[in-house]
Amino acid sequence: MKCFVTGATGFIGANLVHELVQRGHQVKALIRKNSDTRGLAGADIESVDCDICDNNSLTVAMTGCDWCFHVAASYHLWLRDYTPMYRTNVDGTRCVIDSAARAGCSRIVYTSTVGCIGLPEAKDAGGQIAPADETTPLKKGQLTNHYKRSKWQAEQITLERAADGLPVVIVNPSAPVGPRDVKPTPTGRIIVDFLNGQMPGWVETGLNWAHVRDVATGHILAAQNGRLGERYILGNAEGNWSMRRTFEVLAELTGLTAPRLRIPYSLALLFAYLNEGVSRITGTPPKAPVAGVRMSKYKMFFNPAKAVGELGLPQTPPHRAFEDAINWFKTNGYIRR
Repeated sequence: MKCFVTGATGFIGANLVHELVQRGHQVKALIRKNSDTRGLAGADIESVDCDICDNNSLTVAMTGCDWCFHVAASYHLWLRDYTPMYRTNVDGTRCVIDSAARAGCSRIVYTSTVGCIGLPEAKDAGGQIAPADETTPLKKGQLTNHYKRSKWQAEQITLERAADGLPVVIVNPSAPVGPRDVKPTPTGRIIVDFLNGQMPGWVETGLNWAHVRDVATGHILAAQNGRLGERYILGNAEGNWSMRRTFEVLAELTGLTAPRLRIPYSLALLFAYLNEGVSRITGTPPKAPVAGVRMSKYKMFFNPAKAVGELGLPQTPPHRAFEDAINWFKTNGYIRR
């Protein structure tokens, strides 16, 4: 298949490109000028530069492609001005999907986020939080930041287009971990800060960790096997870990000492507000944005059974995902000690 990929230089996008090439697919990637392309090193692809909100140039670029993967997104938990984020995440999604349909793509896979799925609240028979799935209703109060709100709006557009008959499948990645996290992402930053001894304490929360290679593969499987108009959580059934457990695993893998200081949520939130106040003056992104602290209030545990059953989503052990991430960060000069 000839595949068009937006967001190819990002963490998930770069791994998706490598998976597509390894499987013998042709890749045409939307790469903006001055983008950091280190994650694409070694991948034989065709690149094109056009505005994600320019329908005409997108349609021309996608003509002849069989599959479109719309992975591009503005992912920030703090910005001085969120207007560009909504332009990219909402308007850009509308343009990409409509352009892909006009260009004749037989499958359009949209990369959403588990942030568009309701957070788990109920507990199972053992008193543990029951992971959420694609049917868990999203309460408006859970759209706690502009990133989530913009992605939710984009997902609504995608669902509308699917209802109109366009060949759209939605994937909702959880918290990917692994190689090629060039930026790095906020989740990758947790690992880097831990390895550099810059993690004195932590706020208790929970995340669903998944190997980024599985997430990339899930995109391809969604194009091959996904039901049109459906959502699929791309996560790991064994990856629902508390932050305490996450640091314990990092300590096991590295021999370093896990941070012992658990920071109360209220204190972390106060610090975040103060941190953002300084950022509004300096323009420097806050170390602890309010949006990130608010998200930590919930155990973001998810159940990928639908993607495993219908798509055949791989389930690489989360320990391996962290091991691969650690090795990649070390090899690529992110560790200073």
